[in-house]
Amino acid sequence: MHAADSHDLIRVQGARVNNLKDVSVEIPKRRLTVFTGVSGSGKSSLVFHTIAAESQRMINETYSAFVQGFMPTLARPEVDVMDGLTTAIIVDQQRMGTDPRSTVGTATDTGALLRILFSRLGQPHIGSPQAFSFNVASISGAGAVTMERAGQKIKERREFSITGGMCPRCEGRGSVNDIDLTALYDDTKTLNEGAITIPGYSMEGWFGRIFRGCGFFDPDKPITKFTEKELHDLLHKEPTKIKVEGINLTYTGLIPQIQKSYLSKDIDALQPHIRAFVERAATFTTCPDCHGTRLSELARSSKIAGISIADACAMQISDLAAWAGDLAEPSVAPLLTTLRHTLDSFVEIGLGYLSLDRPSGTLSGGEAQRTKMIRHLGSSLTDVTYVFDEPTIGLHPHDIARMNNLLRQLRDKGNTVLVVEHKPEAIAIADHIVDLGPRAGSAGGEVVFEGTLDGLRASGTLTGRHLDDRAALKPSVRTSTGALEVRGAATHNLTGVDVDVPLGVLVVVTGVAGSGKSSLIHGSVAGRDGVVAIDQGAIRGSRRSNPATYTGLLEPIRKAFGRANGVKPALFSANSEGACPNCNGAGVIYTDLGVMAGVAITCEVCEGRRFDTAVLEYTFGGKDISEVLTMPVAEAAGFFAAGDAKTPAAAKILQRLVDVGLGYLTIGQPLTTLSGGERQRLKLATHMGEKGDVLVLDEPTSGLHLADVEQLLGLLDRLVDDGKSVIVIEHHQAVMAHADWIIDLGPGAGHAGGRIVFEGTPADLVAARSTLTGEHLAAYVGA
Repeated sequence: MHAADSHDLIRVQGARVNNLKDVSVEIPKRRLTVFTGVSGSGKSSLVFHTIAAESQRMINETYSAFVQGFMPTLARPEVDVMDGLTTAIIVDQQRMGTDPRSTVGTATDTGALLRILFSRLGQPHIGSPQAFSFNVASISGAGAVTMERAGQKIKERREFSITGGMCPRCEGRGSVNDIDLTALYDDTKTLNEGAITIPGYSMEGWFGRIFRGCGFFDPDKPITKFTEKELHDLLHKEPTKIKVEGINLTYTGLIPQIQKSYLSKDIDALQPHIRAFVERAATFTTCPDCHGTRLSELARSSKIAGISIADACAMQISDLAAWAGDLAEPSVAPLLTTLRHTLDSFVEIGLGYLSLDRPSGTLSGGEAQRTKMIRHLGSSLTDVTYVFDEPTIGLHPHDIARMNNLLRQLRDKGNTVLVVEHKPEAIAIADHIVDLGPRAGSAGGEVVFEGTLDGLRASGTLTGRHLDDRAALKPSVRTSTGALEVRGAATHNLTGVDVDVPLGVLVVVTGVAGSGKSSLIHGSVAGRDGVVAIDQGAIRGSRRSNPATYTGLLEPIRKAFGRANGVKPALFSANSEGACPNCNGAGVIYTDLGVMAGVAITCEVCEGRRFDTAVLEYTFGGKDISEVLTMPVAEAAGFFAAGDAKTPAAAKILQRLVDVGLGYLTIGQPLTTLSGGERQRLKLATHMGEKGDVLVLDEPTSGLHLADVEQLLGLLDRLVDDGKSVIVIEHHQAVMAHADWIIDLGPGAGHAGGRIVFEGTPADLVAARSTLTGEHLAAYVGA
């Protein structure tokens, strides 16, 4: 055997990232390895934060320090030995950027290929590929240019012009906004009386100084009595330099200020109170000039075979692939080959129902992950490590077989494929399985099994015991207490759907990916009064955020500490007055090392406790604030439920966290260390406390282990028994089998879907077997 052929294992020894406890594993190369275990057991810590992170870090180190300065700085994972690594390509579940200018076409570079195609073949010819880009504005200018020639300065007149494809009316956004002035101010009050109702525009801070000192209007005069010029200056004045109390400042009218700070950003990325203000104050309508295509009239006038670039981007990708396949033009043959391959990859991976003009922020986690996979399909690279994070999320059982084939294809080309996965159908195709556990958080972080599927079944681990679990159909279902009427729903691909969604029961909305489930529920149900919708959006939080701050739990705890000790509640916040002065409440001191990864050293003054020493002298129920924040949720729930520390508001929030299975988390653990499934459940626990009779959940099983799904079903039952109506958009057969009522959409995806193909009980669906969902559910329950 040649020495070079002996390196057929990726070896990891002594991994201690996050909750891993000196983990050592040997992973076979050029095989498909699946990592299983409960949510929070350490799968992502081992696969993403150890193996993939070290591979990427070593590749980055091959570049010069100058180039590394533009790349993310990665620290070496905490591990003793790693060898046998190959180049890692990570395909994760992170939602695509929610920039309003980002579409499926721009995110996958397919839009760039189309723009080149139209600039070469479009008739009439209008210019370079920029002329078809909705992110490039048309500009022109002229002026004198001074040059030095033969020791003399010469002035020459020069002109320039750039032809861009941006619609001038909406600036390439596809929609225009109008602002309701009554939401900005109360015109019966003066500015000093707090007339402005925009969040953050108080008269106590800088805005108060600017409005009082600008001199454009009288801050003690009610807004109704403003002259036309004063009102114009308040609302529309362009940025103007002013001097207030000897300080140079810039005054900008309210409307340009709001457009710059709020309306130019993605609405979902704003803080909740600002998002509520924007939804109240701004109305977004399709741009009347470009009809939502984002492109100028000139860009839409150039056509190939009667199709403009706007028409091409609006087509369903499966139709666009057929159109591109019919083009025969030798002058652009290489371009057409690449374009056809990319479009065919969309269809092959099950995303043929999307269109290129779809905003990338509207894709679900599963769709975003499959979109990222596209550039790797058909790649000639071999001996690469592909790392996937639950690739079956958002996939109907019918589509999982197709995803399994893609994973096998990547492996059969000679690549190492590492998959973090919970679904039994995806675990079944593994050549090698690594099961982490035995539980989650501090009770996990160990390898409890390594081997084959049969070995896992016989191993007695939590995954092994639950692998063949099959939820049975309920012998009897609840009867509804009413119905939510949906009439003529036509969002995205829905074809004027009429449906009555039963209330007071557990309703599951299902169907293949792209059939219109989210369009129906989020488009026609979620916005109503009394409906609380929990979507798949990522939790946003810095390393200062933790479950206590995210759920609002810290508020009652701070107040209780303040009352018990007769001091301000703000002292018990590490982000406010109680912070350790040395580390500013971070608990660690960060040192930036330029192109090298920064170093975080535990603060010597507070020893990582984050609080000032004076604050730690105050106790409540015999514990100081730092000891409370290091308690696990389950222990804290008991602590605040009874005895000296009884705080009903805190106990209520903690009990919800226990209900969703997060009893093992410490309440002060940074959000950045939580796994995907833990974040999903944290979000669920937070929203469960909101006022509303109807709860909408979008794929609550994503990131959940088979054992956790059982607990989730129990939670859904308790919610319904407490009088709530629960609507779940879901692909997991265990949730379907547990439903009282199923609404199945289909029969296919995109324009082959968008219709109701079944309404009724799970038992009726299994008996009829009239839809794809019915067939798979029947096979699942063994009917």
